[in-house]
Amino acid sequence: MAAPSNNPYHSHTFAELHELPTVYRDDALAGRVVLVTGAAGGIGSAISVLCARLGASLVLCGRTAASLDELAGKLRSRGTEVITRTATVRDPEQVAAVVDAAWEHFGHLDVVVNNAGGQFSAPALDISPKGWHAVVETNLYGSWFMMQAAARRWAEAGEPGATEDRCVVNISTIIGNGGAGIAHTAAARAGQINLTRYLAVEWAPLHIRANAIAVGVVASEGLATYPEAARASFGHNPMRRLGDVWDVAQGVVYLAAPSAAFITGTTLEITGGEHVWGEYWPLGRPDYFEGAPYP
Repeated sequence: MAAPSNNPYHSHTFAELHELPTVYRDDALAGRVVLVTGAAGGIGSAISVLCARLGASLVLCGRTAASLDELAGKLRSRGTEVITRTATVRDPEQVAAVVDAAWEHFGHLDVVVNNAGGQFSAPALDISPKGWHAVVETNLYGSWFMMQAAARRWAEAGEPGATEDRCVVNISTIIGNGGAGIAHTAAARAGQINLTRYLAVEWAPLHIRANAIAVGVVASEGLATYPEAARASFGHNPMRRLGDVWDVAQGVVYLAAPSAAFITGTTLEITGGEHVWGEYWPLGRPDYFEGAPYP
């Protein structure tokens, strides 16, 4: 789904998210409790709204109370049961408190969507230890802390019922493609995806499915912060365009709903094909890679 032509980086208002078409029936997530981290951002809002439209109750987690409260208020006005919790996913105690709050309020938790993340573009030689820690701890440690906290509660709860489906969906990015400008993100996301695959095996006896979504370049206001030289590579994929936050939200539902009951340890590529052909240069394409490699 292409972004509006008058603003290529537009990621949809709340009202627009409620009007976008979806392939799912209205009760696809009825009775389910879904925890979304980074819930008030562009992708997080799309995931939250779609899950709510499909009947889920929500636990919204993020670092800023005001933005969470605003989103929660809008969802409640449309009949969704929502609780919010502010937390940084870099702190395991705060993460455990969010998971505990879900159980205390709803009595169960069914789906965890690890969407919280962050990065900044910089040459690898210039990334400070503080910057490295911030990105790796958010993108990798945060997912791990949330997965472990949820799995511990699921393990304590014992065998799930016949209709229950415990699952984690980790929002990640493409790995295996070289580039320049986000070495910290490349390291963290590769670890996150491999962790997802590993835990899909170790936690199978707990009836926990674990999958990831590799997100390509999707339209969001955050893209406007990248240098002009980077923008030429945003739509460099076989489909020759940007993705949309709604594409990601629908992928999350596919992996969280009964549609993926026999899917675990998988990474769903929502990239426009960038994972098989494309280039992404957050700092612009270096001169070294221009032109033919031989005289």
